[in-house]
Amino acid sequence: MIAFPDEAAGCPLTGIVASYTPRLAALAAEPGFVAAVDQHAAEIRERLFAQGPELMPRPLRRAELTDYALGFLDALAEVGWDQPVGYDYAVDRLTAICWLVHQNGLLDA
Repeated sequence: MIAFPDEAAGCPLTGIVASYTPRLAALAAEPGFVAAVDQHAAEIRERLFAQGPELMPRPLRRAELTDYALGFLDALAEVGWDQPVGYDYAVDRLTAICWLVHQNGLLDA
């Protein structure tokens, strides 16, 4: 599995946030990156939110996003992914995870 600095007790979210929060600044200047991150965030929400008959979204849970992130990082490790200087699918997805953590206050006390 790809490890991030300050990774706490099996929870990769802290490390992802530390590594990808600086990329959130690029959202203000790069519309293509905004669109990619938004699409990735929407797909993650769709995968994690099993909608019931009421079709109302429920709050994103830290444990669910953590499990998703662990699986995604394992898949990246299996293919030997290295973070590029620019952007690729994995950077977009990890930035979306970071954005979801911030938007949902998942690392707040």
